[in-house]
Amino acid sequence: MRSILVLNGPNLNLLGTRQPDVYGLVTLDMIDNDCIEHAKSQGAQVVCHQSNHEGALIDAIHAAKGHHQGIVLNAGAYTHTSIALMDALASVEIPCVEVHLSNIHAREDFRQLSYISKVALGQICGFGSMGYTMAISALLAHLEECS
Repeated sequence: MRSILVLNGPNLNLLGTRQPDVYGLVTLDMIDNDCIEHAKSQGAQVVCHQSNHEGALIDAIHAAKGHHQGIVLNAGAYTHTSIALMDALASVEIPCVEVHLSNIHAREDFRQLSYISKVALGQICGFGSMGYTMAISALLAHLEECS
């Protein structure tokens, strides 16, 4: 059974209460449950993890090697700043889909730069929480094509 790591970065634990006009009212627990159920319906499993700490996210990416066949990553603000996360993804050579709840390309200039996109299969942004299940489907399709 294929396994996907769904990894969320800083402040995403506050979803549902943090800037609902930008990020909506859906909580991270709701997103995690949607991801688990969607993957199960596709014959796969999902492990969800969130951290506000860059090093913990890097450790989770490193630990994914040999355990997960894909990563869905919403790196939050680290998307725009973390060369270390980009390097970690490149190092483990696990296909990754980058996700953002809001359309980062329609926001402030600094949010339009993504270090993650340089090593990701693709980026899904602007579709709210549905972006996560879209990313899981995209990853599973990619893995099927490659096998």
